Amino acid sequence: MTKEERINEEIKRLNRIYSKIGKKEKSIIDGLIKRAAYMRVTLEDMEQDLDQNGYVEMFTQSERTDPYERERPVARLYNTMNKNYQSIMKQLSDFLGKEPVKEDSDEFEEFVNSR
Repeated sequence: MTKEERINEEIKRLNRIYSKIGKKEKSIIDGLIKRAAYMRVTLEDMEQDLDQNGYVEMFTQSERTDPYERERPVARLYNTMNKNYQSIMKQLSDFLGKEPVKEDSDEFEEFVNSR
């Protein structure tokens, strides 16, 4: 699948998870869902690159100096994006906890749902 197709699949997956949220709340989190989907797919691509090429590379400033190991730029970008992705997912998960409580629920239903 292309990156765009993978992003669209992730958006669909997240939309299914948040399908029971009200329209007002849904309009608030739509942007977060799109960002989270993009970040997840991009992070997966970066992970593949890091698995294949490693976190460090040999680098030299000029031909006269010996090369040394340095962190690959993609490793730094991965760490930053992963932190931001975790933050967005936390924000999204907070919306799941805000589901409305049923007014006509009985004690048995509450007991079953608490487990």
